Formats: sequence, structure tokens, C-alpha cells
Amino acid sequence: MTSSRPSRKAGHARARRLSELPILAPGSARGYGPIFNAGVITAGGRYHLFARGVREGYRTNPSAGPRFLDYVSDVLVFTSSDGLHYEFQQVLARSSSEGVHSFEDPRVQVVRSGGSEHVIMSYTNLPHPESGRPWQIGVHRLVYEDGRFALNRNSGRVIGPDGHPDKDAVLFNLRDGRVALIHRIHPHMQLALFDSLEALYAAGPREWEPHLRELDRHTIIRAEGGVLGVGAGAPPVSTPEGLLLFYHERNARPEYTARVALLDEGTGEVISCLPEPVLRPELTWERKGDVDDVVFVQGAVPRPDGTIYLTYGAADRYVGAAVVDTGELVDALRAAA
Repeated sequence: MTSSRPSRKAGHARARRLSELPILAPGSARGYGPIFNAGVITAGGRYHLFARGVREGYRTNPSAGPRFLDYVSDVLVFTSSDGLHYEFQQVLARSSSEGVHSFEDPRVQVVRSGGSEHVIMSYTNLPHPESGRPWQIGVHRLVYEDGRFALNRNSGRVIGPDGHPDKDAVLFNLRDGRVALIHRIHPHMQLALFDSLEALYAAGPREWEPHLRELDRHTIIRAEGGVLGVGAGAPPVSTPEGLLLFYHERNARPEYTARVALLDEGTGEVISCLPEPVLRPELTWERKGDVDDVVFVQGAVPRPDGTIYLTYGAADRYVGAAVVDTGELVDALRAAA
């Protein structure tokens, strides 16, 4: 298995911020405070950004337990023609005590299955704190019509091993059409393969119990060398050399940084990882917030100019945008192999 921390003599690349200011800030939608951790996709000539919006009224917990009280988040959609100036469009998914208590960290990806392409939103399904249940991976199919995305209401599913805290999920296709799921059972990242979306949705103990028994074999990127945890960021971007996976790493400082791995498109296994982050918290709004020192890439869209457009959460309050040169990134990953 390829190490997730190659020699520091290997190649390096850096992302470039498109603005010194966030593209979305708290209060960018009525009734919401922090807006952060956003996935992105293009459709109809526009960027559609899917962000985690925290409802107003939450407060710091003065006692032991969670950091905040009354902390509930929904999925908000913003659109833009240039990737810098976004307008609020809609609340796509609203949490409720009867269903998902809190939607967190949406990613949006196109997956081929059954002879069709499907737009899938994956997210962390956070149950009510009093339920005793762990967070799990939620998925919904999206439909696009008249310039906006909507939930396929009958498509909501919880996937992954039941009863195990699981999150940071991205879905993609391998070269042979199989559906790959990268997920995170703390502190490492794992890979699971399925013949179709339907097979993934239907997977139960028969599929997940062997996966858990051999979790080490299914682990593709490890938290090593003092790293506290890793997790998938944006759905992988396809290139002729392989799949570019942007992921986050929480180091011992602690801070969340953006890392990149090159995956084999035939197997989903790691070919190489960059030895250094492509983005780390540096600006004030990335370093100070509800959770300090966080950049958290969740969206990656290739652009005609040869760059990849990135959206990232910052300090659990803001959304930023950056670009990275695809050729430079691939060259650096080749050098790191």
C-alpha cells in the first residue's frame, strides 16, 4: 500500500486564492449565521454551490459536551457566473427532528450507474444528540430543471456500516464503471467498491461486516506521523494520469490543511500523495472562527484554462475559493510517486 506521507524531496504545488476575502460569510442568507464547507458543481453555465448553513440562535456550551448548543445546519444553494460573486438561491435540504437532525458538509458528484448519469449529494447525517446514534453518511439524488437543483425526495438513504461513526464520503466511478466510495472511519480513509449505486444503497451487514473486519486492507490514506485524522474533501477529478483527490488532514498543531493524492482510475488505490499541503489556513478568516485554523476543501471543478476551481470552508464560518494548475499538480504528484 502506498504511504500517505512520501519523502519531502518529492514534488510540490500550491493553490492560489481567488480573493483575499471569503466568497460567502455569515449572514449571506436570511436566518443563517455561519456558512461554510461547500461542495460545487457546474450546470447551465453557472456554478452551483452547496453550503452548510447554521441556523441563527446557536450558542457556546458552558458545560461539558458539545462545543455549541442548538447547533443545527441545513444545505443552502448559491449560484454564480464567475465563481467569485454568489447569490443565494434556495434552502435545498432542511433539517428536522423527524428526519435528519442536521445536514453537514455536502459534496455533489456525477456518478454513472445503470446506463445513466446521476447527480448525487453526499453529506454527514447527524442524528439528534439525545438519540445515542453516531453520525453516518447520507445520500440524496438531485434533479436539475429550470436553472436549479432539487432533491429527489424518495432517494434519501443512509449508507455505510450501521452503528459506526462514518463520514467524509465521496462517490466516483472507476474505469470499468464500478462505483467507488471513499469514507472515513476515524482516523483513516477507506475505499469500498460496488457494482452499481443500487448495490451500494442495498449494502447491509453481509457487505459491511467483512469490510470492517479487514478495515486495514481497505484503508488507502492513513493518519500517520502525529496526524490526528484525514478525510476525503472533494469528489475526485479525472485526468489522463489518474484521479486527483483533494482531502483534508488535521495535524498536531492542530490545523486542517488541504492535501492531494493521485488515485489509480482502475482500482481507486493511491499512486502518490503530495508531501505538503496545497492550501493551509493563513488569512485571518481562515485562522479565527468557530473552529480556528481550518481550510476544508469540498468542491473541485476542472476549468477550460487548465486549472481546477476549488471551494473550501474556513474556520467553520466562511467559504473561500482558490484555483490550482492541473499540470503543475500532476507533475508534482508524479515526482512524489
